[in-house]
Amino acid sequence: MKARLILAAWLFATPAFAVLPSEQLTDPALEARARAISGTLRCVVCQNQTIDDSDAEVAHDLRVILRERLKAGDTDQQAVATIVKRYGDYVLLKPPFEAETLILWLGPLLVLVAGGIGVGFYLRRRGQADSQALTQEEQARLDRLLKDGAA
Repeated sequence: MKARLILAAWLFATPAFAVLPSEQLTDPALEARARAISGTLRCVVCQNQTIDDSDAEVAHDLRVILRERLKAGDTDQQAVATIVKRYGDYVLLKPPFEAETLILWLGPLLVLVAGGIGVGFYLRRRGQADSQALTQEEQARLDRLLKDGAA
């Protein structure tokens, strides 16, 4: 019984590959090329899933287009270029560093820097508030409150 549970957990923990047998190419070399390329292509519907890992309809379409281009004799670069032309650079898991994709590359860094600046201002302001000494009147009132609270 325990072995069955472990086997079931292992089966559910493995990634689900959405490539259907009907999509696979009969030529093992072409299929290997298609798998290698599809590992670099993102499903435009699913977040950060490759087209091989996604079972979305658009991922299926991308897998079919890729395999058709490879069967037609395209090089890997030509097949990818065809898909990028149709779907844009977003379809690439690693988009090129260009003016159009600058925000994709630098956006996380800019958010991190802005957050660091915000935290710095917060800590600086907090440190200034903590370092301000109490007036004599405030200190006397605090002493009375502490004395009354202890009693």
